[in-house]
Amino acid sequence: MTTKWVYTLDELDEAEAAVDGDWDRVRGLLGGKGANLGEMNRLGVPVPPGFTITTEACNGYLAAGGQFPQGLWEQALAALRTMEEKTGKKFGDPSNPLLVSCRSGAKFSMPGMMDTVLDIGLNDQVTEGMIKLTGNEHFAFDSYRRLIQMFGTVVLGVRDEPFEDVLASYRDRRGVRTDADLTGDDLRSIVGEFKEIVRRHARIEFPSDAEEQLRMATQAVFDSWNGKRARNYRDAAHIAHDLGTGVNVVTMVYGNLGEGSVTGVAMSRNATTGENALEGDYLTNAQGEDVVAGTRPTKPLQQLKTEMREIYIQFEGIARRLERHYRDMQDMEFTVERGKLWILQTRTGKRTAQAAVRIAVELADEGLISREEAVLRVEPEQIEFFLHPQFSREAKAGHKVIAHGLNVSPGAATGVVAFDPDLAERWVKESKRDVVLVRPETKPDDVHGMLAAKGTLTSSGGRTSHAALVARQFGKPAVVGASELSIDLVARVMTVGDIEVHEGEWISIDGTTGEVFIGKLDTVVPDMDDESLARLMGWADGFRRLGVRANADYPADAVRARKYGAEGIGLCRTEHMFFEPERLPTVQRMITTQILAERREAVEALLPFQREDFAGLFRAMDGLPVIIRLIDPPLHEFLPGFEELTRELTDLQIRVTNARTLEKVEEITAKISETQAMLDKVGALRESNPMLGLRGVRLGILIPELTRMQVRAIFEAACEVTSEGGKAVPEIMIPLTSHVNELRRQREVLEVEARKVMAERGIEVKYQFGTMIEVPRAALTADQIAEYAEFLSFGTNDLTQMTFAMSRDDAEAGFLMRYLADGILPANPFATLDEDGVGKLMRLAVSQARKTRPDIETGVCGEHGGDPASIAICDRLGLDYVSCSPYRVPVARLSAAHSALRSKS
Repeated sequence: MTTKWVYTLDELDEAEAAVDGDWDRVRGLLGGKGANLGEMNRLGVPVPPGFTITTEACNGYLAAGGQFPQGLWEQALAALRTMEEKTGKKFGDPSNPLLVSCRSGAKFSMPGMMDTVLDIGLNDQVTEGMIKLTGNEHFAFDSYRRLIQMFGTVVLGVRDEPFEDVLASYRDRRGVRTDADLTGDDLRSIVGEFKEIVRRHARIEFPSDAEEQLRMATQAVFDSWNGKRARNYRDAAHIAHDLGTGVNVVTMVYGNLGEGSVTGVAMSRNATTGENALEGDYLTNAQGEDVVAGTRPTKPLQQLKTEMREIYIQFEGIARRLERHYRDMQDMEFTVERGKLWILQTRTGKRTAQAAVRIAVELADEGLISREEAVLRVEPEQIEFFLHPQFSREAKAGHKVIAHGLNVSPGAATGVVAFDPDLAERWVKESKRDVVLVRPETKPDDVHGMLAAKGTLTSSGGRTSHAALVARQFGKPAVVGASELSIDLVARVMTVGDIEVHEGEWISIDGTTGEVFIGKLDTVVPDMDDESLARLMGWADGFRRLGVRANADYPADAVRARKYGAEGIGLCRTEHMFFEPERLPTVQRMITTQILAERREAVEALLPFQREDFAGLFRAMDGLPVIIRLIDPPLHEFLPGFEELTRELTDLQIRVTNARTLEKVEEITAKISETQAMLDKVGALRESNPMLGLRGVRLGILIPELTRMQVRAIFEAACEVTSEGGKAVPEIMIPLTSHVNELRRQREVLEVEARKVMAERGIEVKYQFGTMIEVPRAALTADQIAEYAEFLSFGTNDLTQMTFAMSRDDAEAGFLMRYLADGILPANPFATLDEDGVGKLMRLAVSQARKTRPDIETGVCGEHGGDPASIAICDRLGLDYVSCSPYRVPVARLSAAHSALRSKS
């Protein structure tokens, strides 16, 4: 049976039958653009006739090293004959020519990342025929020069600059701003020069045969699937590389046919705010790429209501119809050719995080989708964008606004100016600099620079320009169309009036307001006070099973975590409190003294600090559980480094030999003695592998007065808060347990201290003791450990290191990146939980522990607790909660809801 590689837009039913009516597979077969063109055609929406070459054909072509699969080209030519019958025109015939576009279209939208060629079928003879048919020399030669330029750059690999230089020269000669203002004679001459550019750079004649143009354009679109910009985009958007692209060949309709012709791009709702109102840009007497490229100032869509009222009303009705049909905001391309409206594309529109939330909630309110679907429509990563840094009013007050543009993607960005994407990427990767990419307008080849930069600024373009679409999708702040800016890419300088900003100098852009500032502005993190977000998160909380807590070491962190919806503290790292400047000397004295009385004195001096910290956490949580991990790291971490002290000692010894006065000699000698004493103490504590040395529960067993002090501080704070009328729920976590006897010994000592404090205060506090599972042996013997633990918290950072025998810091700086690039590991195990290895240990631990203690509480407190993929794994493992940084709490809440909803489907 012959494989069907080509489907006309009238054959959507046949395509559906080929994949058993599964619409997702239809999109996979025809690509999103092809499937939607077919669907609009079936709905009766005015779509020009055309056909789609399948993604399977693309994959076959690429697998065969650039050869069309057998039968493909014959099917394409047969579909072309069908188009001729439907239009009454003939491909390549000067007397009544059919012209077509050749566009990419993958399953998932990738705006501008692959190739398009318009006006295919034009040559010298056909162009003269078009002039006779239309009486419009300007239109005919404008279309012809566009074909040669697009074909030259897309198909033949000629750089765009030679073509643009010719256009710029003619504009300067005529004293006009846009190509639309050139004369027909100008464009006729430009066509000749463009052909010479092709001949000189591609070393072939521009092909005049229409079918050969289409064949070569189809190959170029297939090849563009593996282009650098497309692969970079797919990596950033997490799109698989093996899907392939469809090729859509559609009858050309023209917005550059003079009076009564326009072309535009529109969204059925505002893509920045989510407001339920049409939004878009259009141009009169132009083709579609003019709108997206930002080379001409566009008009807002609402102005079309005045210019072409009936067309606007028709388009508005189609937009609403398509939105109801697809049950989502639509991004549409349209052309009006001499008063006739055509819809050239519809797809689910890219939007900001704020718009995504508002649109999902309002679509649910309108009954188009369920609340469950609304929650699933918003990606967890999008919630982070509500916490994007913003410029405070005070920061703005001290800096001058030098320009205004369109606020197409919200958030604040500060960085040094980079005028080209390669430099932006290099500065970020090699120099770790914050960068703002500044361009006259962006093109698909600029995406890698946009992704690397903190934000993007352009001097031209509208709300549907390339820069706006990409920035919105990836949550990058952007200001476009700041027309006051003059950008000289050769001199590497941006000018606004008499102000010059050179490459490498600081600017700040506000994507929420469209403002551009000179200099580096300070940013603040906003509060999550969006009404639609609050409703969506409320729905999400109702759907999720998994609890969400926060990692918080200080009361201010706890307050923010509670505000973001945390249901307790899953990890308070007490050692972080010891690094405070006023405490560190006392901690160092406690560590270095050999006299027991001095050690006790130092420990007692730390007690009030710890008590105050814990009381603040209990007050912030007020009745929610607070897991406090007792001191975990090796003691040498609180002391100066051995190498640092050695260098300091060497320096002092050199200085003492050069000292010129006795007083100076005595001063330096005393310092040498002090440094040598500290070096001896640090050396005594030094370990070959401190990660596996004297730390965690081992410290508590060897220095019991330290962990006893911590437990006393915890319970004194809990009693204090309780006496104030508050409620404290302490859960004490003993870290690095590897053997049940360690936990039993330490718990016995600490529980005595806890009961002693409660007896002294006359207050009973509900509490639990538990441990952190971060050693594989602890996971394997969790049934024994559960005899002495009311809860288990998986420290997945260390558990991953020990399971893989891999140091995170060393691996990520070295071989791990190679492993990921070569596909040896499917994902970074420190970013996303390794379900097959570490996850299996966790599953075993949970099941064994619950045999001993059925109601044991289990959770995760490593960095994986804020990773959506890891949260889904934790949900599948049946854990009770995840814990993450305060800023990740909303992300974790939504991720847990996604996991619960998907497990039901």
